[in-house]
Amino acid sequence: MEQPPGFVDANHPDYVCRLNKAVYSLKQAPRAWYTELSNFLLSLGFTNSLADTSLFVLKVDAEDLHYFIGLEAHRTSSGLHLAQRKFILDLLHRYDMTNAKPVTTPMASSPKLTLTSGKPLSDPKQYRQLVGSLQYLQFTRLDIAFAVNKLSQFMHCPTEDHWQAAKRILRYLARTPSHGIFFSSNNQLTLHAYSDADWGGDSHDYVSTNAYVVYLGNHPISWTAKKQKGVSRSSTEAEYRAVANTVAEIRWICNILTELGVPSPPTVYCDNVGATFLCANPVFHSRMKHIALDYHFLRGHIQDGALRVAHVNTKDQFADALTKPLPRARFLELRNKIGVTSDSPS
Repeated sequence: MEQPPGFVDANHPDYVCRLNKAVYSLKQAPRAWYTELSNFLLSLGFTNSLADTSLFVLKVDAEDLHYFIGLEAHRTSSGLHLAQRKFILDLLHRYDMTNAKPVTTPMASSPKLTLTSGKPLSDPKQYRQLVGSLQYLQFTRLDIAFAVNKLSQFMHCPTEDHWQAAKRILRYLARTPSHGIFFSSNNQLTLHAYSDADWGGDSHDYVSTNAYVVYLGNHPISWTAKKQKGVSRSSTEAEYRAVANTVAEIRWICNILTELGVPSPPTVYCDNVGATFLCANPVFHSRMKHIALDYHFLRGHIQDGALRVAHVNTKDQFADALTKPLPRARFLELRNKIGVTSDSPS
């Protein structure tokens, strides 16, 4: 710490300023802000969640929500539809894509994007800003999760091909600005998840991409598309790692639901027979030593009866839409199944 230029005390050159409040961008600022916000919410009667310290719950009659930092809520007698239409339209206007030709999928199935695809951009700032905005859009648009995850892998050195792929997502959004998630008022409070992996799908480093979609009844409440850590030597290994990642997320969600008074033993659906068999038959094989942590973590939860893993046919694997770019027909089929709709039923 040093005295700031222009405010140096000649009599006490070794003194420094004492801060009376946290200054933006300092390491302690987020903690100070959380403490301030937490104390305020607790004074209003909120309860701090034990499973997620950023969650505060107040059980009172809810007021109708219409708009909240880019999220639009449309409530009808049949349920609640969440979308980000205004956010999308503003995004299209910002990048001069309002009148762009729409497309039916967010990412082309071929050719595959790589780190070396195309000529590097002279100024990557615009690309990074767009991908950052698309990441925020995933709050209600799990149909673009894989495409956004893929483009996020090139933030350090984006190219012209990456920029065109990002603009393709905008062209897809121009066709579907009102799409979002519908929460039915007649939903069943049963918890289940779909887990999938694209084995060695990245032709650059052959790391698999895993994805999951967690549902409460028919409603998607958590999802991700993310590259695994390290290369898997078989599809069973890749799928098993994906199931372990899904279980870690779903156990956290179970803790939150229990606090909210919604106990629900979950089921994880996997379309790989080998991974499903390994979950159902806890026989530790020497070929599984390199994923021992995932193995014992998952086996412990299954033996305790906290969850079960079941097989699902590949054509009914919802998470497939989050592991790879799909052809038009398959993508549109899965988009409807995973719960992304244009508006709420009348």
